[in-house]
Amino acid sequence: MRGAETVKSWYMLPLKVIGVTVTLFICYTLAAPILGPQPGPATPQEAAQAAMALLVVCLLDAIVMSYLIVRSRWSGWRLMAAVGLVFYGVTTFMSQIESAVFLTKLPAGMVPRLFVMGLAIAAPFAVVAVVILGKAKAASSAGPIPRLVMPPAEWAWKLAIIAVVYATLYFTFGYFIAWQSPDVRAYYGGTNNGSFVAQMASVVRDTPWLVPLQLLRGLLWAAIALPVVRMMRGPWQETALSLGALFAIVMNAQLLLPNPYMPETVRMAHMLETASSNFVFGCFVGWLLTRRAARMPLAHSAVAEGA
Repeated sequence: MRGAETVKSWYMLPLKVIGVTVTLFICYTLAAPILGPQPGPATPQEAAQAAMALLVVCLLDAIVMSYLIVRSRWSGWRLMAAVGLVFYGVTTFMSQIESAVFLTKLPAGMVPRLFVMGLAIAAPFAVVAVVILGKAKAASSAGPIPRLVMPPAEWAWKLAIIAVVYATLYFTFGYFIAWQSPDVRAYYGGTNNGSFVAQMASVVRDTPWLVPLQLLRGLLWAAIALPVVRMMRGPWQETALSLGALFAIVMNAQLLLPNPYMPETVRMAHMLETASSNFVFGCFVGWLLTRRAARMPLAHSAVAEGA
């Protein structure tokens, strides 16, 4: 009987993901007026293309977020809060930090409105998605969870490594992928100094604040990863790949949307750059933050995974 229920549950999952997709699409549509009028009227064809692109973005986000919800050992309001925090952090907070720093062509007040719009999307989406996927009812804890239980010294060196790895990936992938595009360099008014070392020397000389900013962003990414690491079932490999998908897909799917402030060639170059680097980074963070649990005795590990 239990096996039949499990088969039925998995059979219904695609329909539930469609429901989550539609929910996210509605949230985006209802929250869009927060931004106010967009520059230039869109033709019917452009509007249809934008709607289709948004639907694709919502589907990609829904697949990743649904997997996190279904595979979570949490439920109820705790899970709703975690999903809302993670989704807002990835889709809005982390991306708009970059917008505030680099996109000087945005209209005045646009960035604060983007932060508000992201909140207006993430909060209702998290609640409804958890309900649709059948995790709204709070369940009793499966037992102690040793993940993320470590002494302060271990926290310190792991967070330091995460910050350095993120900054390294950011500048490396940024130079060898995005910065090789003439359109990207023209958009930001920059030049290619001929080598990665020369380019980094230019960054340190002309924008000395940029390296500390990316080190800080690495720590912020780690903060977003913590609830995912804590709530996920399964072995460390599953957690690592889930974080890689979260950071790569959910963060970058928005670049598929038409953007009057960023040309398509620039968006596509950035999408290739950040999707690849974020996937590597997410997998690394998942591995590093769960490796302590992976070394524990088998009996403790089974309890920890809640399998």
